[in-house]
Amino acid sequence: MFVSHLKLKNWRNFLHVDVPLTERVFLVGPNASGKSNFLDVFRFLRDVARPGGGIQRALSDRGGLSKVRCLSARKDPAVHLEVVLSSGFRDEPSWRYTLGLRQEARGYRRTLVEYENAWQNDVQVLDRPGPDDTKDVERLTQSHLEQINSNHAFRPVAKFLESALYLHLIPQLVRSPEAFSGGVQLGGDPYGKSFLERVARTPQRIRTARLKRIEAALRVAVPQLKNLSDVTDEAGVPHLEATYEHWRPHAGRQREDQFSDGTLRLVGVLWALLETDPLILLEEPELSLNAAIVRQLPGIMARLQRTAPKQVIVSTHSFDLLTDRGIGADEVLVLSPSPEGTTVTPANTIREIFDLLQGGLSLADALQPTMTPKSVNQLELF
Repeated sequence: MFVSHLKLKNWRNFLHVDVPLTERVFLVGPNASGKSNFLDVFRFLRDVARPGGGIQRALSDRGGLSKVRCLSARKDPAVHLEVVLSSGFRDEPSWRYTLGLRQEARGYRRTLVEYENAWQNDVQVLDRPGPDDTKDVERLTQSHLEQINSNHAFRPVAKFLESALYLHLIPQLVRSPEAFSGGVQLGGDPYGKSFLERVARTPQRIRTARLKRIEAALRVAVPQLKNLSDVTDEAGVPHLEATYEHWRPHAGRQREDQFSDGTLRLVGVLWALLETDPLILLEEPELSLNAAIVRQLPGIMARLQRTAPKQVIVSTHSFDLLTDRGIGADEVLVLSPSPEGTTVTPANTIREIFDLLQGGLSLADALQPTMTPKSVNQLELF
């Protein structure tokens, strides 16, 4: 399944969002426009659906409901999330799930479920609050999405949301995880602290096949690299290892602590795209990468999506990434900040962008003004 439509109300930067989504989605906009917060919608729903998670835990990890509620919210402070799932982007919706959250008016000031609904093919299979919720308000501190005994009628939705994969790999965490305190978050390991353990836990046949495909791609970006593999040291700690050819007749073996930031980032991005998760969330995959490599990433995504269907949602600031002529304007969401919250608009519905494309400009050129702060030239005065 794929997320074919998303609606938000009062979520972080967004007072109101109502947009269709495609197989690939590129989020563009200036700094602090809410690209990461847009991705966090799916991370939040994943954290609610995962075992050991739930609404209270997911909100606690984010500082509470007051931290995720839009600052522009006024008369109706409830937070509303709605996802529509389809078997294909040209198919009718298969599932629709809505969740409304509010803060208790008195007493403990807990976060309560204001409503929770699910439909399968336009037939409603969940309608909350029900009579039992009215009798016992404690039931409203949990969603049915997080309860195995209660989500059987819409379990495909829970399983889909639970499997979302978010990656924003930080090379320093991969090289020296022991130097950074704190364990792995409920929602997985988004910054790569245990990325090597994730690789090591993958079944050997799949792990070997993936590393060979990644090595083939790396040989283009890093011509001296070959024989990428995973190894375990004497203490049982997993590592990545590769051979770097140089002037000596016998090439030297190097581990991830000697890899460049760009090499580690590219390994992480390619590994994520090779995963079987149906929803992949990538945060600025262009970081640390050469512009020529960045220009190839959309094509890599498209080819891997053909072999293993998945939805990829990417936040980016990169002009080079958007130069890929295979990207359609319908695949781009433009985030525009304002005093009343950030608006989210499909690029193919913005008249100025349409006119620029009709005039012969590339999509990257047409989108460039949307990614640039309006008064950026004022930085010259600093």
